[in-house]
Amino acid sequence: MLTSNPLHYDLHSHSTLSDGTLTPEALVRRARAQGVDVLALTDHDVTDGLAEAAVTAAEVGLRLISGVEISVTWNGVTIHIVGLNIDPGHIGLQTGLSKLRAFRTERGEEIARRLEKHGIEGALAGAQAFATGPILSRTHFARFLVEAGYARDMRKVFKKFLVHNRPGYVTGNWATLEETVSWICAAGGQAVIAHPARYRISATRLRQFIEAFKDCGGVGIEVVSGSHSASDAAGMAQYAKRYELLASCGSDYHGPGQSWQEPGVPMPLPEGCIPIWKDWATDEEKDT
Repeated sequence: MLTSNPLHYDLHSHSTLSDGTLTPEALVRRARAQGVDVLALTDHDVTDGLAEAAVTAAEVGLRLISGVEISVTWNGVTIHIVGLNIDPGHIGLQTGLSKLRAFRTERGEEIARRLEKHGIEGALAGAQAFATGPILSRTHFARFLVEAGYARDMRKVFKKFLVHNRPGYVTGNWATLEETVSWICAAGGQAVIAHPARYRISATRLRQFIEAFKDCGGVGIEVVSGSHSASDAAGMAQYAKRYELLASCGSDYHGPGQSWQEPGVPMPLPEGCIPIWKDWATDEEKDT
């Protein structure tokens, strides 16, 4: 049996400030049109879109949660951690994020060099043309490669060019788990494991990661995600209960044609999960 929520939460989304295709304003308006009541903007390694999103959220009657999605290297695996209810002005957080953005630029230049060796010219300029914000990501290279006719769609281009043992792959050198969670906590936020069913690691390694995450001060896990099936959600709910983690939900929306679904999550949290928003103050309570 599943429990329903009085409000519709979507706590994972992206705008043009990272690798989404909608501006923060357009993203908020689209989310509200889809019935989302509480939206977290969680761009990759940048918080620059939050101010614009907040203005629009106030106009349309949507509650905006200040968020970010941070890239982590753990035991050679890239894992993403979402920070919710962060203070985007926190100096420690912004210092850490700026280092990750610098690495993204360096990685992009190396991706372009490797693609050029493979006979693909103009990849850096092509990817930069899709990067309207401060983030240069593999998604921008993928969009260029699709537009240039090297693959039919985003999924194909990643498999052909941008994953391990492919010509455009560059190993990530991201933040450690410890520093990522510390940045989020220092900025007053809650650290959440993003889309855990997507990582190609064994159940044993996932348990080891969750234990390390908790030891660092992490408190949540995305049980429901736009990339999770119903069985994935059920499995992640069991991890949430076993490790006493708060349950989050998010579409991981990147824009029209870039995501499996519209903003808003496809299913409620499974029964027995404790939602991450259980102790969040309402907007009215914050104003008193």
